[in-house]
Parts: sequence; structure tokens; C-alpha cells
Amino acid sequence: MAQMPDLNVVCKNCGNEVSPYITECPYCGNRLRKRAPKIERDGTVSEPRKARKARKPVAPRLSRFRSGEIPGIRGELTGRPYATLTLVVLSLFGYLLLFPVALADIGVAAPIDGQWWRVATSPFLYGSIWYELAAVTAIAVYGWLLERRHGPLVVLFLFVLCGMGGIALAVAVDPTPLAIGGNGAALGLLCAWAVPDLLARSRGEEYDGDLLGTAVWAAVLLLMPVAVLDASPIAGFAGGAVGLLAGLVLARARIA
Repeated sequence: MAQMPDLNVVCKNCGNEVSPYITECPYCGNRLRKRAPKIERDGTVSEPRKARKARKPVAPRLSRFRSGEIPGIRGELTGRPYATLTLVVLSLFGYLLLFPVALADIGVAAPIDGQWWRVATSPFLYGSIWYELAAVTAIAVYGWLLERRHGPLVVLFLFVLCGMGGIALAVAVDPTPLAIGGNGAALGLLCAWAVPDLLARSRGEEYDGDLLGTAVWAAVLLLMPVAVLDASPIAGFAGGAVGLLAGLVLARARIA
């Protein structure tokens, strides 16, 4: 509320009476006040409002680093892909653990006669080192990339759906099925990973993946049944198709 100024302002330093409208004593230079009083339109004088103290900017606080995480790099980039490692180890050494048993007795190399458990073991078995090298390397690379993007459960689900599901389809369609190895699982993981980059390419946007190298790898896996009899073309094409559909679903879910 506006008040009349005190007409008898005395400088505390020199004791002289000075005007209430000044901030410094004209006799000794002593500081009387920080700001001069404000003169209203009706002639009254009000003291200036005290300036608010500026708040200090609050520094952003980061959450604690997770296991395997270093500053500037997300934990998912450096974390170990346990699901992918498990699938690779089973693919590399699963057959060695069952070495005393014949391949035809534990894999889909003939009519299974109701022994559907062979569908679950067959993706981990290989009769050719070159076939195993191509398929397991693709599972390792694209499984790791997918696990880094979506987590381990997605990788395991796609391996079962594309690998074992492709072999199950081959058993259902072919009266004398021969479906050994994980070409369907490898193609499923590869296609599911490539979908976001394919969508970005179709929209004219930039993408980080190597689609040319991925296409070459996909062609090798698709043509593997021509060189290796154990690889089923039905399982391979079915796994790739399911991987593309799964990649579309995952891409839409990630955007939403």
C-alpha cells in the first residue's frame, strides 16, 4: 500500500538530513537505500518491491547405472544377450551331447510317427558344418540385435515360432519330411530385425542397418536346401514369412 515518505531522513553516517527521494547521501556518499521510492500518479510514494532472488538452476539428476552400463552408453548396448547365447550354445553343442544317438532318431529325418518332441530338438541339430556355420552365425548376429532392441523373450519366442514352427509345418505338409537345423529360426530372426529398416527405406528415411549384407545372408539361408539336403525349404520360407509378420507387429508396437 502506498505511503508518504519520511520527510526527516537522517544519514546514519554523517547525521545530516537528506531528501527521502535519493539513494546516496550527498554529503558523505553513504548508501541510504538500494532503490529510490516509486512516485505514484496521485503523488504518493511507495517503497520499491524487493527483488526476488533468482533460483539457482537445478542440475539434472541421473538414475543409478545398471549392471554393465557405463556413462554415455545404454545398458542394453553392453548387456550380455543371454537368450541368444543360450540358443547358440545349444546349436553348437546340443548334438555333441546326444552324439551316441543317431541323428535320424532325435531329429526330423523321416516321418515322426507321433513323436512331436523331435520338432523341438531338430532346430539344434546339423549334419553339415557349413550349414551350421551359416545358420548359427545368423542366429547369433540377428538374435543379439533383436534382443538388444526388444529383450530376450522376443528372441526365444521367435526361435520357437519360426524354427520349431517351420519344422512342424514341414512335417504336416511333407509325407517324408527332412527338416534338420535352424534355417527357419535364422531367417525368422533376420527378417524380424530387418523390418524397421525396410520401413524406413520405403519412407525415404535414414536407417542404420546394413540391408545389403542382410539380403545376402538371407539369400544364402534360402538357397541352403539346394546345397544341403538336411535343410528344409518349407521350414526356411515359413520361418522368414513369420519373421516378417512378427517384425511388423513389433515395429507398430514400438511406435505406439
